[in-house]
Amino acid sequence: MSYLAKNYNRKNISFKYGRGSYLYSIDNKKYLDFVQGIAVNSLGHAHPQLVKTIKKQSKKLWHVSNAFLIPEGEELAKKLCQKTFADYVMFQNSGAEATEAAIKVARRYFYSIGKKNKNVILCIKNSFHGRTLAAIYASGSKKMTEGFGPKVSGFSHFTFGDHKSLRKKITNRTAAIMVEPIMGEGGIKEIPDWCLKELRKLCNKKKILLILDEVQCGISRTGNFFSFEKSKVKPDIVPIAKGIGGGFPIGAVLMNKKVASSMTPGTHGSTFGGNPLAMAVGNTVMDIVSNKKFLKNIRDLSEYFLSNLNIIKYQYPNIIKNIRGRGFLIGIQLYKDQTAFIKKLMDHKLLTIRASENIVRILPPLNVKKNELNKALKIIKKVCGELK
Repeated sequence: MSYLAKNYNRKNISFKYGRGSYLYSIDNKKYLDFVQGIAVNSLGHAHPQLVKTIKKQSKKLWHVSNAFLIPEGEELAKKLCQKTFADYVMFQNSGAEATEAAIKVARRYFYSIGKKNKNVILCIKNSFHGRTLAAIYASGSKKMTEGFGPKVSGFSHFTFGDHKSLRKKITNRTAAIMVEPIMGEGGIKEIPDWCLKELRKLCNKKKILLILDEVQCGISRTGNFFSFEKSKVKPDIVPIAKGIGGGFPIGAVLMNKKVASSMTPGTHGSTFGGNPLAMAVGNTVMDIVSNKKFLKNIRDLSEYFLSNLNIIKYQYPNIIKNIRGRGFLIGIQLYKDQTAFIKKLMDHKLLTIRASENIVRILPPLNVKKNELNKALKIIKKVCGELK
C-alpha cells in the first residue's frame, strides 16, 4: 500500500540511479530518458560538475534567510542580467512560484504608478502557467480549474492564433499579456517571431506589460538562452525555472528596471528562494548552458533530430500528423490518442511524456549525444511500424 496521495497517475516503474541521458530501473533495465524530469535535468542525470558543486557547497552552507546577503545569489543574478534583457532578478523555488511572482510584479507596477484598477492579465486559453490557484486560472483550462472554485479573478483569455480576439480583450483594466513563446503542456505550439514582435508593439501602444513565460522553453532548450531571443523582442518580465537548476529546484523572475522599481521591501518573499545551495548549482548550470559553443551544438543536433523525425513522418503518414517544436522542445503529434504510442516507446526503453493535442513530448538533456538521438529515432520508427 502506498501512503502517497493519488494526484498522480504513476507508471509502474521506478529508478535507482541515472547517468547522463539514461535511467536505470530497480530491476536493472536501462532507459533512454527523453523526459528528464519534464525539461528539468538540462544536463542529464548526475552531471559530474553539478555533483562536484553540490558536494562542495553542502559542506559550507545550505540555507540562510533572505534577511542577509547571499553572495551565490548575487553572482547568479548578475550572470542572468548580463546575459539577458533583465536589470533585476527575484529568486523563487519553482515555475509556479515564478509565474505567480510575475503576476504580482505586473499588478504591483501599475498600483505603484496610481493605476490600481489596471490589474487584469491576458493569457492564451488552455495554456499552462503552473498549478497554484492563480496560475490555473491564468491558464484558462476548464479541466485544471474544476473543483477549485471560487474563481480567481483578474485573468482574461484569447484563443491561440486569434489576433482579432486578442485585441478585443484588451481593456483599460488590462495590465499585461502573458504567453509562453512555445507552449509546452499546451501542445508544443510555437508563437512565430513576427507575432512576438507584434505583441511587443501592441503592448507598447496600449501601455501594458509583456510577460514571456520561459519556464519550460527557456534556459537554452531551443538553442538560444531564451526562446524569444530569436525574435529580438524585449519583454518586461520573464519567469524561469526548470532547466536553470539542472534538477535542483530553482525559479526566478527576471524584470526590467521600470517594473522592478515597484518591488520594494516587503512586497514579495520566498523562504527558500535563492538559498546558497540552489544558487551554487544555478551558477554551474548557467556557466555551461550559456556557452556559445554549447548553444550551437544544441541547434545543430536538434536540427538533425527534427529533420529525421520529419523523414519518419513521411514514411508513416497515417501515424504521425505533425512534428512540432524547436531545439530540444519537440512534439510528435499523432492522429490517434498518444497513450499506446508512449507505452510502446517505453517498452522499447525510450521514455517520453504526453502533452495536449495528441502530442508525444520529447525533452532530451541539452548535452545529449548524436548516437543517443539516433537510438531514439530507431525506436520511434520501430513503434510507428508496429502501430501502422
